[in-house]
Amino acid sequence: MRLVVLALTLALVAPEFAVGKTYVYKYETLLLGGLPEEGLARAGLKVRSKVLISAIEQNVFMLKLEEPEFFEYSDVWPKDAFTPAPKLTSVLAPQLMIPIKFEYSNGVVGKMFAPEGVPVMVLNIYRGILNVLQLNVKKTQNVYEMQEAGAQGVCKTFYAITEDEKAERILLTKTRDLNHCQERIMKDIGLAYTETCVKCQRDSKNLKGATSYNYVLKSVPNGIMILEASVDELIQFTPFTDMNGAAQMQTKQRLAFVEVQNSPLKPVRAEYRPRGSLKYEFSTELLQTPIQLVKITNIQSQVVEILNHLITNNVERVHEDAPIKFLELIQILRMAKIEDVQMLWSQYKNKPAYRQWILDAIPSVGTPVVLRFIIQKYESDELTNLEIPQALIATVYTATANTETVQMIENLSVSSKIKRNPVLAEIVLLGYGTMISKYCVDKPVCPVELVKPIHTLLTEAITKSDIRQIISILKVLSNAGHPMSIKPITKVLPIHGTPARSLPTRVHAEAIMALRNIAKKEPRMVQELALQLYMDKTLHPELRMLACIVIFETRPPVGLITSLANLVKMEENLQVASFTYSHMKSLTRSTVPTHASIAAACNVAVKILSRKLERLSLRFSRAIQMDVYSNPLMLGATASTFYINDAATILPRTIVAKTSAYIAGAAADVLEVGVRTEGLQEALMKSDVLADDVNRITKMKRVIKALSEWRAMPNSKPLASVYVRIFGQEVAFADINPGLINQAIAMASVSTVQELGRDALRSLIAGVTFHVAKPVLANEVRRIMPTAAGFPMELGLYTAAVTNAVVKVKATMTPALPEPIQFRHLLKTNMELVADIKPSVAVNMFAVMGVNTPVLQAALFSKAKLNSDVPASITARLDINEGLFKIAALPVSVPENVTAIEVVSVALVRNIEDLPNAKITPLIPTKLMKPTSKQILASKTSSRSASLPISSEIIQDDMPTDFKPIRSRSFSKKYCFQAYGVGLRGCFRVATDSAAFIRDVALYRMVGSHSVSLSLKRNEEESIERLEMLVQVGPKAVEKIIKKITLEEDDVIEGRPVLMKLKKLLNSTSSSSSKSSSSSVSSSRSSRSSSSHSSVRASKRSSSSSSSSSSSSSSRSGSSRSSSSIRSSKRSSSSISKRSSSSSSSRSSKRSSRHSALAKSSSASSLESLFSASSRSSRSSRRVSKQINYVRTFERNHKKSQATSSSRKSRSSGASFEAIYSKNVLLASQSAPAFTVILQAVRTDGKLQGYQITGYADKTNARVQLILAVLASDNNWRLCADGVLLSKHKVTAKIAWGQACKQYGMNITAETGLLGPSPAARLRMAWTRLPVEFKRYAKKAYEYIPTYVLDRFIRGKAANSANQLSFTVAATSERTLDLIFKTPTRSIYKLALRVPLAMPLDAISGLTPFDDVADKIRYFISKAGAAECSFSKDTLTTFNNRKYKNEIPQNCYQVLAQDSSEEMKFMVLMRKDDNVHSHLNVKVADIDIDLSTRGNDVVVKVNGREVPTSNLPYRHPSVKIEIKPNQDGISVYAPNLGLHEVYYDSSSWKIKVADWIKGQTCGLCGKADGEIRQEFRTSNGRVTKNPISFAHSWVLPAENCRDNTECRLKLESVPLEKQMNIQGTESKCFSVEPVLRCLPGCLPVKTTPVTIGFHCQAIDTAVIPKDFYNFSVDLRETTQAHLACSCTAQCA
Repeated sequence: MRLVVLALTLALVAPEFAVGKTYVYKYETLLLGGLPEEGLARAGLKVRSKVLISAIEQNVFMLKLEEPEFFEYSDVWPKDAFTPAPKLTSVLAPQLMIPIKFEYSNGVVGKMFAPEGVPVMVLNIYRGILNVLQLNVKKTQNVYEMQEAGAQGVCKTFYAITEDEKAERILLTKTRDLNHCQERIMKDIGLAYTETCVKCQRDSKNLKGATSYNYVLKSVPNGIMILEASVDELIQFTPFTDMNGAAQMQTKQRLAFVEVQNSPLKPVRAEYRPRGSLKYEFSTELLQTPIQLVKITNIQSQVVEILNHLITNNVERVHEDAPIKFLELIQILRMAKIEDVQMLWSQYKNKPAYRQWILDAIPSVGTPVVLRFIIQKYESDELTNLEIPQALIATVYTATANTETVQMIENLSVSSKIKRNPVLAEIVLLGYGTMISKYCVDKPVCPVELVKPIHTLLTEAITKSDIRQIISILKVLSNAGHPMSIKPITKVLPIHGTPARSLPTRVHAEAIMALRNIAKKEPRMVQELALQLYMDKTLHPELRMLACIVIFETRPPVGLITSLANLVKMEENLQVASFTYSHMKSLTRSTVPTHASIAAACNVAVKILSRKLERLSLRFSRAIQMDVYSNPLMLGATASTFYINDAATILPRTIVAKTSAYIAGAAADVLEVGVRTEGLQEALMKSDVLADDVNRITKMKRVIKALSEWRAMPNSKPLASVYVRIFGQEVAFADINPGLINQAIAMASVSTVQELGRDALRSLIAGVTFHVAKPVLANEVRRIMPTAAGFPMELGLYTAAVTNAVVKVKATMTPALPEPIQFRHLLKTNMELVADIKPSVAVNMFAVMGVNTPVLQAALFSKAKLNSDVPASITARLDINEGLFKIAALPVSVPENVTAIEVVSVALVRNIEDLPNAKITPLIPTKLMKPTSKQILASKTSSRSASLPISSEIIQDDMPTDFKPIRSRSFSKKYCFQAYGVGLRGCFRVATDSAAFIRDVALYRMVGSHSVSLSLKRNEEESIERLEMLVQVGPKAVEKIIKKITLEEDDVIEGRPVLMKLKKLLNSTSSSSSKSSSSSVSSSRSSRSSSSHSSVRASKRSSSSSSSSSSSSSSRSGSSRSSSSIRSSKRSSSSISKRSSSSSSSRSSKRSSRHSALAKSSSASSLESLFSASSRSSRSSRRVSKQINYVRTFERNHKKSQATSSSRKSRSSGASFEAIYSKNVLLASQSAPAFTVILQAVRTDGKLQGYQITGYADKTNARVQLILAVLASDNNWRLCADGVLLSKHKVTAKIAWGQACKQYGMNITAETGLLGPSPAARLRMAWTRLPVEFKRYAKKAYEYIPTYVLDRFIRGKAANSANQLSFTVAATSERTLDLIFKTPTRSIYKLALRVPLAMPLDAISGLTPFDDVADKIRYFISKAGAAECSFSKDTLTTFNNRKYKNEIPQNCYQVLAQDSSEEMKFMVLMRKDDNVHSHLNVKVADIDIDLSTRGNDVVVKVNGREVPTSNLPYRHPSVKIEIKPNQDGISVYAPNLGLHEVYYDSSSWKIKVADWIKGQTCGLCGKADGEIRQEFRTSNGRVTKNPISFAHSWVLPAENCRDNTECRLKLESVPLEKQMNIQGTESKCFSVEPVLRCLPGCLPVKTTPVTIGFHCQAIDTAVIPKDFYNFSVDLRETTQAHLACSCTAQCA
């Protein structure tokens, strides 16, 4: 058998068509789209005709169709039959019957030839037929695979050839895999800013397709003849994984031999021109959306018709058809020529409504025509300043990218007109880069000529040193993302040895970030470059961290990530180490498929690194990434934040926040915002008074010149910048600098603002109406691909929205404002404002899968509609003079549905010639939703075959035997509610019919029909006329009170407010009774108080001290109980007496707690059980079992202030809350309210409904009272809140609510004090009775606390005060806190909790300098982040908290701290005299401050003149500098200059620098940048390991013995006394770190050993060079450094 097949195969050459004959075939093709299950609706089409093929010359053939017929299908498959489309057939048949020519050799189709009038769509149908004839038969094989060209591209094809011996036929089968193509013909629109998730597609492809070809061949003398060919293609798509279902497009073709005619075909009389090859060609289907089929007759008239519809029907509210009409407008404009648009503009540019709709539609059109039109209108100044950004910029970013549009935008970016507007020029330039990126997105090789003009601009900017231009062009190159831009970008990267290292850091940062988009195309090249930058430790840390971001965006392999981890282990810069580690750590938790390999690699990498990096403070740089991803839905999102700092300051140097989205196997960087705050904090906090003081800078430079290798840091210019990226493309950026701020201030001058305000007032008085309608095409995502039959298939997602708002505002002024209007007149005017607001929105979203051509559409169509209309009518009144504000919401007519959402899925088919008869079938037919029996289904199945058309051999006519009955899962529900108090009632309707009854997966749940609606109507039962809020402050607040509040019951006077004049209240009978009632209560409480005092005295003699927390609790609980029960009263009185003092016995406290519990009613609720354990026993940890030794007692400052204050005796005797409260329970009885607020629903029946809030103030007792009452006469519910400021250390509040404020209550106390020696604050809450809901919600809240959070606290059981919670915070230092939380049964502690900012404890101690409030605020902000350096007992602690012993040279100044920038704002020097006393010299502003000791006293000298301590504080006349005593020493404050404080006493000193100057200091105290691994940085910038060598490098040496500082030391390189053998060579070595040595003529009297680095050279060349500090370290040895010298007369 094999030999026979082989012989046949060798004989096969290609299908043979004899010359002079015509071969007639019957041809039929069918396309159907829908879900794969039968019994659901599908949409499709069918073409049936005869195919005639004739050979006219060697390898050239002619093809013609005869009797073509078109059929449509939109019905339930396979029940219903195809419907003929005679009108479409009549139009297309003449075009299809025009014969075409094609080349055909050895079974391969070559070029095609046709007259010019044949449409591309017809040629593509021919290509579908010729695609069947494409046969690559190999002579030596019968089973093989190859990449074969076809109509859909060059794809992997598998061939198999067998023989039917009986029939003497050859059977050939080939299968084409559409998922593996070298060149797949496909067009994507709207996906230029996305990238394919390769792993997602590898795991589960969203789009799959395959085509099978089956041939029956017959051998003929010169080859073979095709007797029959059948093609079956299936393309399926799902936005989710395969397991969640997929929609499909099925294509079937059949070519059956009929006969051979002896006459050849004759061509038409027309010139046959080359019209391409077998590959499919795109035509107008790119401009034709599948949402609607529009027949273009007259573009201008059709556009005008649509505009009239949009303008007429979108006045009061958005018409529900507005979005689809807007899409129709866009589609027609896409077909327009420039002349059509020009004429339309000239006709309607002077009509605002038409003009606005045209300008809103044009950016969404996106064709070169509209881009050219907008550019022309911009250049001719026909667009306003507000229209230019909308029209020009939006069109630039949405226009289709081709050579024409790229050239237009390039010309626009260099035009002189646009350069006059810098902001617009930058945005257009960015758009130029974006256009290049879009143009190259679907091209394997992007032409370098596109970016060469940008490269030229960059070279010119570098030559001119135009930093602003360099940054702009780098952003353009970033948008373009062209791989050939790497070399130009490298020219500005800080690569070692290049001139670019001298450029500012920001330029380097922009250059590194510009590599990110290039990395998407050339990851390896960018990886190498970014890694080189990351490893360069001489670079600024910010640049290295940005390089780290770029490395991870290239998705590095495991080896590279492991190498990074090893680099981090040896990293000295903690900012870089923290950032890299946190980046790796956050990526280990990533679940996004694109990060799968990186997450696995980072899991390995973080295990290599130390977990100490996790414990670094929040001031160190970090990368944080959080993501969520659903694999079944292929849906996810990522949020990343990069926090980059370089000096551990409060404000970081750079913050970058980015969000990414993943959907249907595609990924996109949706939004990215970056902010640089370099210099911003300094600009806000520092003083600019001395910025240009040349004398000060010269003086400090004279001092520091002794350090010859010291170099000042460049000035950090006050600068902030921000950029915005959308979909990976930077669309805007801005720099905020002093020039911009001054320009903005000048533009917003006072006169301009006032004039604008006057114009606005005049407009409001005259009445103004705003009508805004804004359409937008939110997204248009399309993928168009050819099917085997030559018809285009489209997958599309469209979203269009139209918003509309009508605002009518009119103001009335009484009295009328005089002209000219002065704003002070508003203070004496009653203003009434009436506003009608009618916002509405309509959103349409369409998802389409099917055939889309300009003449025919057959698709699966899903449409979602959202319509919302929420009108409102508001009146407002404001009378500043009377203190009145009133606002009311008036009733308005609302539509039937305020909000409605509807989703429907249908099968749709329509053709251009018969649009009124378009056929739409619900995807899930209604009649099939009913349950049916198997018998009914069987009968339907048996009868179905008779109704099928003649060509049913293509379609399987029988349903599967295992077809399951359809079970309905439809759902419909209506939920109605009433909004009591606002006069509304509404209904929420939900209805859904989906295909989930077939497969309960995501896709099937989505298709079908769904609806959600919300309707609101007036509730006629409540008779509410309007909603009203009134606020009255001042003396007239009493006149607005509606409900009078008394101790017993509330009085309501219907129809008008109660005029509670203060005089009438004091003289009326009701007031007298109220007084007597109040008096009785007061006397009762006084008696309780006296018994309480006696009990206290007794308890003091017999008990030990207890916590003060119980005293306030018991006193409050006793005061809130009812006096009707004598026994309860006695118990409560006893309880009060035992707990109202600060000292009582524990036995008494426990007994009173039991009494208190017995007094509660059955409905009372306590929180004790919540904290009594048991509910979360699983949370117990080893920390719970720790013994609690925190036994410090809280000492109240309030109690101390009462004991020491003699000026407040009137309140000291009764300075408890109860004493003040009992004197006057209700402030309304003796005083008028400070304000009144009425919230009410005004009813037509006159009944009161709403709430009244009144606020009272008792200035004598520093008491405020707030009462909330229900207005209804039959409702006595109230909420009463009282607060008393007992002293500046204590505030107490009492809150009661319920019927007459007697049902529930709690007391809250906040006070300050001391917990041991530490200042502390305590908050206590005690209650008598709480609602049951409190306990339930508290338990739920406790359950939500994560276990790991509780494990960080020390917890233990304790018998604390009943019915009381307390929370205490103690500041054990400026940066540590102790937290103590006590419940009735537990105590929870958190000790030594570090806080990121220093707390202003000086304010508590009253040591804050400066009197001005603004200066105090600056001081506190400066102190919050200040870094401290201190010296005590020969130990120096640096700003970074690194400690070392400082061997201080005698009589020589050392630089402790100084501003290392070029401004040199301050300098602090230290010198030790012969008596071993330290002297400080502070140089700040234009003064020198010397601090020294005389005995035990501190001596202060300012500019050489002693200032007596009695004359302090000293304040500088022009700069905020203050010198004042502080404890046992003196403090110097200059926070505005970066020197927060210098403290000096006889035994120690400390220096604090402001947060904004961190990283800009130098000296013995370090840089204050948090880099403890690089702490010992010498004056020449070298990092040494020896603290003594480091300290000596900051000594100011003497030049000669005549130096008046009496310093006799100098810094020099010293030779190593012994010779060394280095790599076999005898060498002499010299130190590369300076060593202190005595001057010539002086001898050392005190030395200290110091270990330093040496560099070695051969003996014959061993000469110590002047720049010795630039040499490398070969070895480290110990030598002697001199500390004190004795000089002879020979000292020079």
